[in-house]
Amino acid sequence: QVQLVESGGGLVQPGGSLRLSCAISGSIFSIPLMRWYRQVPGKQRELVAGITSGGSINYADSVKGRFTISRDNAKNTVYLQMNSLKREDTAVYYCFAFRLGASSWGQGTQVTVSS
Repeated sequence: QVQLVESGGGLVQPGGSLRLSCAISGSIFSIPLMRWYRQVPGKQRELVAGITSGGSINYADSVKGRFTISRDNAKNTVYLQMNSLKREDTAVYYCFAFRLGASSWGQGTQVTVSS
């Protein structure tokens, strides 16, 4: 199983930016799919963005044009750059990896968008 550690969450004002990081134990080359999800209390966890080892990327409609997912193979890290943040982006953000038929999740990092 892959170990994932998120960081970079915090409190930001509406319109601000944050960059989340997901540090991966082992080699990122062995992981064909990485994703960011988010969850608010009382709601289902929702997909925010995903990136494959081949570089294919997808985003939830709600974040298109504002969020950017990327992966740094040299640092075994996946990032989520979040710009123009809105109050409705407030959630716990989770990193996800799918490898050899197994799913792995990070512990989550809180993002709060508030003035």
